Amino acid sequence: MELPLDHLRTLAAAVDAGTLERAAVQLGVTPSAVSQRIRAIEQRVGRVVLQRTKPVRATEAGEPLVRLARQMALLEHEARVALGEEAAAPRVALAVNADSLITWFMPVLASVAAQRSVTFDISREDQERTAQLLQEGSVMAAVTSQRQPVAGCVSSPLGRMRYVAIAERAFAERWFPNGPTGAALEHAPLVDFDRHDTLQSGFARRHGARAAAPRHVISASAEFAEAVRIGLGWGMLLPGQFEAGLADGSLVQLSDDAIEVPLHWQRWNLAAPLLDLVTDAVHEAARTSPALV
Repeated sequence: MELPLDHLRTLAAAVDAGTLERAAVQLGVTPSAVSQRIRAIEQRVGRVVLQRTKPVRATEAGEPLVRLARQMALLEHEARVALGEEAAAPRVALAVNADSLITWFMPVLASVAAQRSVTFDISREDQERTAQLLQEGSVMAAVTSQRQPVAGCVSSPLGRMRYVAIAERAFAERWFPNGPTGAALEHAPLVDFDRHDTLQSGFARRHGARAAAPRHVISASAEFAEAVRIGLGWGMLLPGQFEAGLADGSLVQLSDDAIEVPLHWQRWNLAAPLLDLVTDAVHEAARTSPALV
């Protein structure tokens, strides 16, 4: 089965743009030409590759084709660089969990940008969901809690992020007079980072809670920690976010046990110097960061 490169590029452009009309503008063709190229792919593979929703999305059959289009674009760029040709700065799309972004990942971007002309497109997702973006072809690499490699990718360990249950002192005295019992954890308000966050509920279940407690959702890392520090609810914090409060007595550690989340680096299984450079920078940053154990 032969798939023309311009057809694959068109499919990826449609997914990125969200509509066939916007993809047409980016590619300098008509919307009809975009639609015809995508239909031609579907005829060749015998399956629908694009959901005509708003925004349009790749189907399960279309995801590997989008990934292929982006991999070919990266390899084409690397070949032009190797031949000494002028090439536009490539777009490096990565998926990274929020806690990694605020603790250890940003130096990776600076290190790579100091060595190559690149632009970064960082998708912030929960570590349990970043691999999904890799599978969809939206990104070329991801920091994820998933150890098993996504199809067409390789996986390597980065370390573990260690989370500790913390509460503001007055909050703890009100809701946890006898410690974090199952009954107390079923009623004490907690703070979740987003609607997919399971750290707090996992800790609660570990300590005997069976029912879900009231929860606040605050999808910003600094504000999440601040919400815990001011007593809006209890939450799982990282080293560096609570030590000063423990020292001055304004915060309380609810339990000696912690939740450790293993992180892995998954990337396309391609021999691409730029991707190798990003990977080396990721592993160096993870190796030297106190946020990972």
